[in-house]
Amino acid sequence: MSPAGRSFQVFAKPAGADCNLACAYCYYLEKGLPAGTREAKRMADDMLAEYIARHISASSDEIIRFSWHGGEPTLAGLEFYRRAVEVQTRLRPAGRSIANGMQTNGTLIDDGWGAFLAEAGFSVGLSLDGPEEIHDVHRRAPDGRPTFRRALRGYEILRRHGVPTDILCAVGVHNAGLPAGVYGFFKSIEASFISFLPLVEPLEGVAAGVGRRTVPAEAWGEFLCAVFDEWLEKDIGRIKVQIFEEAARTAFGQEHSLCLFRPECGDVPVVERNGDVYSCDHFVDAEHRLGNIRETPLEDMLESPAQRQFGMAKLERLPGVCLSCEVRDMCHGECPKNRFIPDPDGGPERNHLCPGYKRFFTHCRPFVEAVAAAWRRTVIL
Repeated sequence: MSPAGRSFQVFAKPAGADCNLACAYCYYLEKGLPAGTREAKRMADDMLAEYIARHISASSDEIIRFSWHGGEPTLAGLEFYRRAVEVQTRLRPAGRSIANGMQTNGTLIDDGWGAFLAEAGFSVGLSLDGPEEIHDVHRRAPDGRPTFRRALRGYEILRRHGVPTDILCAVGVHNAGLPAGVYGFFKSIEASFISFLPLVEPLEGVAAGVGRRTVPAEAWGEFLCAVFDEWLEKDIGRIKVQIFEEAARTAFGQEHSLCLFRPECGDVPVVERNGDVYSCDHFVDAEHRLGNIRETPLEDMLESPAQRQFGMAKLERLPGVCLSCEVRDMCHGECPKNRFIPDPDGGPERNHLCPGYKRFFTHCRPFVEAVAAAWRRTVIL
């Protein structure tokens, strides 16, 4: 089989939607395989080997990247990932390398996990919403117990073992008004890479309606501006903030690394624990099921008309307000899942976060343009 015609990232869900926590805002707990499915709660060994083989076959990149997600991916067990690395090593094409990443809540990480992840060269994204009183607002165990101390312990274990660890921070009503406290906490634990993820919960059947945890668009923009100003004054070159990195890519004419900000999407599908493949992490449903890796090569599903159309729809349904926006190259309308605000002229729905993104990208634009000018001078010299 020929590799896919584009780079891709698969969110592999070896434990499906299963999780040891019950975070109030989690969108994936209700996804995964339908209730009552008589299949194992974890990806079987033969399915794991099949998936890895299909993934390697579909990839044409020099570095073949695997991303393990959930639910909570550590519930698949440490031995599962030992087997995964063994299969990857056995199937790795000559002259190419394999990289693994994992997104976790951190509460199950112990020294055994830390040693393995370090030895196997994993990078980890760990969820923390800020200091204890902020983190524990929504990130709790099924019995209601707080989780901050266990998550922070996991983070500290990973750092002690030298595992590259990014902080993933959901920004909602609970912390959007506290940028200094949130960012200051991350600096205090010596975080080197931070991703801020806007919390948006649309109300089904209510035009432009959002849940009470949703970050208001203006608050999202102000949060990012406040953190950016602090970062620019004190932390540039020391801490990487993902959305700042994305904005800076436009200075060099680079494609966005995040699907959120690309003109088109569709190259970040999901493989569930039974091998079913879906268009996107936010669209795991019957309508967006592309097939199963036992039956269809991964590259065929990535290049299928259904998946191509899914990706193109982001551009084709770009809201009219975006077409003439001066920061369109930084945003491209962001994620389609957040486009549910009715257009007054009857056009495609607008993004709930649009005013916030425009506020931030306009705010950071002078810095980006200065970086671009300095880079051009260097190139000319």
